[in-house]
Amino acid sequence: MKNNDFKDITFNRHSAKVFDKDVKISNEEMLEMITEATKAPSSVNMQPWRFVVVESKEGKEKLRPLIRFNTRQNDTSSAMILIFGDMKCYEKAEEIYGSAVEKGLMTKDVKKELMDFFMPGYKNAPKEKMNDIVKIDSSLAAMQLMLVARQHGYDTNPIGGFEEDKLAEAFGLDPERYVPVMIIAIGKSDYTAHESVRLDAKDITVFK
Repeated sequence: MKNNDFKDITFNRHSAKVFDKDVKISNEEMLEMITEATKAPSSVNMQPWRFVVVESKEGKEKLRPLIRFNTRQNDTSSAMILIFGDMKCYEKAEEIYGSAVEKGLMTKDVKKELMDFFMPGYKNAPKEKMNDIVKIDSSLAAMQLMLVARQHGYDTNPIGGFEEDKLAEAFGLDPERYVPVMIIAIGKSDYTAHESVRLDAKDITVFK
């Protein structure tokens, strides 16, 4: 049974460093969670996020030397979800917008207007700009995935400490095209999380 208590999902989510090794997540449920996570917004709906679910012994052994001090999560989690940003995500534009037209969510004229207006900007964007776009958008999906996982009864740990320049190639992806954004360890927590401090909203907010 899914947990639909918004406050519990949002405010009681904590990063788990160690997981129950005996808990495995089926591919079907993993795909269900990823589907729900990808309802997150993205710039002009280009959905640049790409996922590699590392769950096998062989996959985790390959990942282990690339994650620095995060080996506990790798060794005990149900899976390590590698999230990449696709620097050529605009190649999916025809598929995305074409499907929207077929489903009656967009007219052909609007599709053409969007394609003509946004695609040249994406195709000709400097590498640094595209890097920012795909990382920001993929981070939105990553946060949503962690909340979705908690709704499904699982715990997560977002990981940023890994060998960014080696991750894509290690798992058969073009490192020039696929930018590593984050790794999310997922499973059933076997870890006592401690409370953490947040800055006061008044100290980090300005009203004008």
